[in-house]
Amino acid sequence: MISDKLLQGLISQMNYEFYSAHVYMSMAAYCSSESLDGFANFFLVQAEEERFHAMKFYHFINALGERATINGFENPNNDFASIMDAYVKALEHEKEVTKRIYLLSDIALDEREHATIHFLKWFIEEQVEEEEMFNTIIQKLKLVENDTNGMFMLDNEFAERSFTPQDN
Repeated sequence: MISDKLLQGLISQMNYEFYSAHVYMSMAAYCSSESLDGFANFFLVQAEEERFHAMKFYHFINALGERATINGFENPNNDFASIMDAYVKALEHEKEVTKRIYLLSDIALDEREHATIHFLKWFIEEQVEEEEMFNTIIQKLKLVENDTNGMFMLDNEFAERSFTPQDN
């Protein structure tokens, strides 16, 4: 049986992952409004991935014999100055997710809750990949900042992105 503090942290993170999906949906909507359907697809796939992450927390909480409770959340930002702005905000968001996962891991370590430590290890590795991906995209966007052909190529590249769930 896990502590109430750890359980509430897991529930909070599950709900934050659902919120993250909304954050990425708002970015997809912005990209669609700019007629950048490939960039929109990138964020739609990202939203799907965040819902998958939320469900991993949901199933883990249930496997512990606890009850996952679903909470509401504030509206995500829907205003972006540019594609670059959306990706910079996405990176900032992922850094917040990383911070939250680390905090949960610290609680699990302090409580010597080994099942949760093991579970969160997957998310720690995932966050390294997420931050690296957004950093790389931001660097690419800087390279093609005023190059419409470069933006077109990135848009086409992102149109091909799809989501394939990964197990632990």
